[in-house]
Amino acid sequence: MFALPKKQLIIFVIFALVVLTMPLWMSPLGAAYPGLLQKFAIYGLLALGFNILFGLTGYLSFGHAAFLGVGSYTAVWSFKLLTMDAVPAIILAAILSGLFALLIGYVSLRRSGIYFSILTLAFAQMSYNLAYSVLTPITNGETSLQLSLQDPRIIDLTFMERGQGLPTVSLLGIDMSGYSGFYFCAVVLIMGFFIAQKITISPFGLMLKGIKSNQNRMKYTGFNTRPYMLSAFVISGIYAGIAGGLLAVTDPLAGAERMQWTASGEVVLMTVLGGAGTLFGPIMGAWIVKYFENIFSAFNDTVLHNIFAFVPEGFREWVVSCAGLFVGEGWHLTLGLVFVIVVVFLPGGLMEGYRRIVSKFGAGKPNQPNSSAPDSPAPVKQPAE
Repeated sequence: MFALPKKQLIIFVIFALVVLTMPLWMSPLGAAYPGLLQKFAIYGLLALGFNILFGLTGYLSFGHAAFLGVGSYTAVWSFKLLTMDAVPAIILAAILSGLFALLIGYVSLRRSGIYFSILTLAFAQMSYNLAYSVLTPITNGETSLQLSLQDPRIIDLTFMERGQGLPTVSLLGIDMSGYSGFYFCAVVLIMGFFIAQKITISPFGLMLKGIKSNQNRMKYTGFNTRPYMLSAFVISGIYAGIAGGLLAVTDPLAGAERMQWTASGEVVLMTVLGGAGTLFGPIMGAWIVKYFENIFSAFNDTVLHNIFAFVPEGFREWVVSCAGLFVGEGWHLTLGLVFVIVVVFLPGGLMEGYRRIVSKFGAGKPNQPNSSAPDSPAPVKQPAE
């Protein structure tokens, strides 16, 4: 049940090592601080789950931010009503987001193509507006749902007295802020990657790939594809809900802005940028987007002057003013250019570029004795005399 083929096991081990050592190899890039590393893990999980729907079945959803928001609200309510422990919050976030995805998927999957995408977008926007208006007693509207000193916290206060200040999220007594919060998110991401691997190579995953390849042909052969699509939608929604719960674990508040359509568009951008249909591609896309958002947006004129200190003084101001268009408040322009370049030259995302490099430099040379040139004819066996 938990076994993986040798090749997939090697990929899993390499991925786990890459994630767990992020504080080391991200340090030269200036991205080794806990807050950003937590975002890398959380949004990587979100993109990984979205890829199960979009990358495997080809169904493009513009409403996954709704499940992200439901997961966040559920986790914060778990902290307020039950306990500040992270595990019950994540479990409840997964359950409620899965039920919400089941409801939305049951209706939306009656249509396909652009109509499916519009339906998911409509549901997400309805959820966003409800969080700001009708559901204000649950979501706290514009001020976001936050912890308070009067929260009941039934389980916690059964075994301890109420403290003077606001409590902090913990796991078995370990505070979930800083690097401990990152490693908790990293472990959840690694578990999510393992499950995604099992789904991809399973008969269920092959059915999802068949739906993407030619759904009509599968229907003609007698397969009922709807349960498979609904299952993929619910699994993808659960991933998003867990990501929302992790956002609340690392920062215990929940706002309706997490359900806005721009958040749904962002996960689509992450997946396409890295490579839809691949395992590591969407995660890499999420890391790139969040790196641009947090690092490039922090560049100002002072930083740029230090970077271009080698430029002659007469040209430095002009260089800094030109570079300033692509960083700071203009970081979206840089991200947009990267996205355009990837879509035009690498339609399969950055993972397609990786495959091209491997095929170019990893292939054997034709003059090697063990290599076979694709155009060379195979030896013909002579008949016995």
